[in-house]
Amino acid sequence: MPNTDAHPPSRAPHNAVGSVDAWDAPTRIFHWLLVILVAAAWGSYQFSETLGDPVLKWHRWTGLLILTLLVWRLLWGFFGSSTSRFTNFVPSPNRLISYASALPSGTEPKYLGHNPLGTVMVLTLLTLLLTQATLGLFTVEHNDLTAGPLYRFLSEEGRKVATRWHRYLFETITLWLIGIHVVVNVFYAVFRREPLIKAMIVGRKPAIAYTDAVSLGTIGRPMLRAVLLLAASALIVFGGIWAVGGKFLQMRLW
Repeated sequence: MPNTDAHPPSRAPHNAVGSVDAWDAPTRIFHWLLVILVAAAWGSYQFSETLGDPVLKWHRWTGLLILTLLVWRLLWGFFGSSTSRFTNFVPSPNRLISYASALPSGTEPKYLGHNPLGTVMVLTLLTLLLTQATLGLFTVEHNDLTAGPLYRFLSEEGRKVATRWHRYLFETITLWLIGIHVVVNVFYAVFRREPLIKAMIVGRKPAIAYTDAVSLGTIGRPMLRAVLLLAASALIVFGGIWAVGGKFLQMRLW
């Protein structure tokens, strides 16, 4: 979708002093909230007995929050600020190959938003988490009391498959990719002097000439737009489960 409401930031020479906007507040909040929720989902499953939660109600509610947050990110990819829009940061194969080829020599171009390899990692992680959260709707750990809200829509064999893949994706793929993601960001900070982690905290990057700066910009009232999209996401997830007859009663927190 065309970025009609974006206003491109001014470009600056490589030796410019100061900083420019890179990530809006909703994108940054999403990023760190997703980190917290994924960690909480893992902890509430691994230590469910210690937490006094043998029926995994905290784990399942956390999964629903993650799913809602991911749906929000999909919407934000079309209606959010330009550095977060899929049409602006999804790279072509040629751009991806060109960027990867320049990495060994340290001559890769700088990006205000995600660089091409970073985009591949981000999209992969989002896809894996969305798949895992969706599978969680159909999983059964021990019995009906530890089942996802849509478990009745699958056969017993289907539930076993969903449960197996729900665990496998995180333990075998997602967890390792998260580790690689962290290591790569540290590499860029230490050896490339690119404050990627800091930028996702403060929302700004050094004012240099970025390859993608011509097409990037911000939107008006991003927090209001983000809240409205979050409400829409919650309606999609919780309203959708309720509409098809999903069972929330077995997932009471108290």
